[in-house]
Amino acid sequence: MQTRRLGATGLTTSAVGFGGIPIIRLEREEAAALLRHAVDRGITFFDTANRYMDSEEKMGLAFAGIRDQVHIATKTGMREAREAMTELELSLTRLNTDYIDLYQPHQVSNPDEFETLMGPGGAMDALLKAREQGKIRHIGITSHSLQMARKLVGTGLFATIQFPYNIVETEAAAELFPEALAKGMGILVMKPFAGGMLDDGDLALRFLRRNPDLLVLAGCDTAEQVDQAVDVFSGEAAWTEADAARAEGYRQELGSRFCRRCEYCQPCPQGVRITYAMMYRVVTKRLSPAKAADFAGATMETVRACIDCGECATRCPYNLPIPEMLREYLAMYDSHRQGAQ
Repeated sequence: MQTRRLGATGLTTSAVGFGGIPIIRLEREEAAALLRHAVDRGITFFDTANRYMDSEEKMGLAFAGIRDQVHIATKTGMREAREAMTELELSLTRLNTDYIDLYQPHQVSNPDEFETLMGPGGAMDALLKAREQGKIRHIGITSHSLQMARKLVGTGLFATIQFPYNIVETEAAAELFPEALAKGMGILVMKPFAGGMLDDGDLALRFLRRNPDLLVLAGCDTAEQVDQAVDVFSGEAAWTEADAARAEGYRQELGSRFCRRCEYCQPCPQGVRITYAMMYRVVTKRLSPAKAADFAGATMETVRACIDCGECATRCPYNLPIPEMLREYLAMYDSHRQGAQ
């Protein structure tokens, strides 16, 4: 297993880390077994968040007795001190630990949140005190906004920056990553599979493996996925012309206007299955139109309940015009359904 030195933290971790969202789908013991398998295969960095349902509790169960073998990162979505401390204490309890290696304000992407976080009574004050108390060892930050991520890096207050980067989202490489490295920061990569849109995991990971400065957080819910990630980051960073051509194919297919399946838009008050409906365009490319309409029919019918309130769009970290896109996909679905009759 390749290793990474996480900026100026002094932490040396495995080059690939374990992203904690997918284990939400697993039963407790199943998730714990998978996490221990990851440790056995050499993964030492595990990323989760207070808001990832029972992900923290499953990690707490898995790492009982082996806490000293892993580095744990978790997050708070709170911007004010009191609320952030409440989430921190809850995370410590769920993770069954006295300290967290890396604690991160989560998804800071607009100026108002930045001002609250950094201002008097903001979460940053609380985290600095928690670090003094030994409850957290290092403070990082996450964002989905390139402009805000660069601003956060520029403060010099954070040990790490976590940001999306993958075959189709490469903007961070031009300025954000060099700026972070110049500050001595560690770089954590989320969304290595573009929210599941890159179905060739080996290709996606080998693309990232070429950059020795990145700690890649691969979300896994099977032992096979863990093994694939470990194997890629244990070998050479082979990248061929054929690989480059396949990567370009993904870029052409997905563009920049696609859902990453982060599910921040959910739940919909009207019961629209937003995340799955947003996949319809991709489904049609992998199935015939008639089969796509049949396969996704139950989901697409829920889109008719959309009242265009726009609440989902306000939650989207990628600023996607979700209601507009849902209308487009519903029209596509109706066309495919009529063509099949």
